[in-house]
Amino acid sequence: MDPEERFTSLVDEFAGLAGVTVPEQCSRRGFGSGALKVNGSIFAMLTGGRLVVKLPRTRVDSLVGSGMGGTFEAGKGRPMKEWLTVTVDDDLTWLSLAREALEFVGSRRPAPR
Repeated sequence: MDPEERFTSLVDEFAGLAGVTVPEQCSRRGFGSGALKVNGSIFAMLTGGRLVVKLPRTRVDSLVGSGMGGTFEAGKGRPMKEWLTVTVDDDLTWLSLAREALEFVGSRRPAPR
């Protein structure tokens, strides 16, 4: 299964869950435009053919250390400490890490406006 198909499977898995919005099928581009979100915040996205998930910094460090991925860089020359680029390409790993990211991001309180 190619990365786009694997991500589509994730979208199907999370569609309909409370607070979750799925990527829009439109031509809009930019950071997060094709992302899975919970309560308006990104928890998983496909970037450069890789799954990228938001997790606690210590969890990202642990996963990087175990060879599961690397820290995500959004083209600004420095890693984003709470974002993991998953380098393992299997359905169960992607689903497990996306669920973990959903729980992490969904449990965070939105910043006051």
